[in-house]
Amino acid sequence: MQIILVSRARKLPKTLDLADRRLRWKLLGLLSVAVLGCMGAGVALALMVASPRDRALAEIHGLQQQVRQQDAQLGSVRQDARRSIDALAVKLGQLQAQSTRLNALGERLAEVGKLDADEFNFDQQPAVGGVEDASGSAYALPAALDSSINQLASQFDTQQAQLSALQSLLLDAKIESNLKPTGMPVPGYISSYFGVRPDPFDGHSARHTGLDIATPYGTPVHAVAEGMVTFAGVRSGYGNVIEIDHGNGYMTRYAHNSKLLAHPGQHVQVGDVIAKAGSTGRSTGSHVHFEVWYHGRVVNPLAFVRNHR
Repeated sequence: MQIILVSRARKLPKTLDLADRRLRWKLLGLLSVAVLGCMGAGVALALMVASPRDRALAEIHGLQQQVRQQDAQLGSVRQDARRSIDALAVKLGQLQAQSTRLNALGERLAEVGKLDADEFNFDQQPAVGGVEDASGSAYALPAALDSSINQLASQFDTQQAQLSALQSLLLDAKIESNLKPTGMPVPGYISSYFGVRPDPFDGHSARHTGLDIATPYGTPVHAVAEGMVTFAGVRSGYGNVIEIDHGNGYMTRYAHNSKLLAHPGQHVQVGDVIAKAGSTGRSTGSHVHFEVWYHGRVVNPLAFVRNHR
């Protein structure tokens, strides 16, 4: 089979012999290129028509993935926040329990110290106020927790002030108690009371200015109150004497001692050993003559030795 190509320019016609194998391959190649070109153009045309929708769908899909990721992150943040709020709520509950225990302790201290209950009313909450906000629960929002914590901190400040004042009053009461003569200077029994009695040596009526407390020779003599030793020596009739000024108008005297252990100017505490019992001076046997003076006047020591600190 032959194909004759005639030119309009009156050139010689060209003859294509299809029986030639090389020519057939060339024509087949050209045909293939043409077919592929048409297919590419169709695909390009299809993409030009369909690409805006596909791009929009792809963008929507990407946005949906971002939304899902952000929602997961938000859920994680919400869980972390909830755990933090729960932890704060637990801590707040512990602090409130501690505050309750402090209230109970303060009330007990005020009761033991015999202080004015109206002055130290630990049951009464500090005065607070504000606009009511009914939105959410008490621990639903960090702002509510922060407000509760601030209120509890204020309550702790109030309790601290009350306890500090209570401590000062109790310390003052303890100091005052330590300065007041209380109890027996030695173990033993009262062999002679305060007041008028027959003199043990001549039998005449005489005023006894203290208490005689019979006790074995050498028994430690204790200070019945805190104070300063103002005299340690021998006085006529008293023998070896210790005198202590307690700084609140009270002075105590311990006489007939066998040995003096304290010295003038020494600061003694309640219960300190200041002497050894004996029978020096006008004495018929081992005992301690104990006197209490208040603002320069001798008073009956009986109430003091029977009292308890």
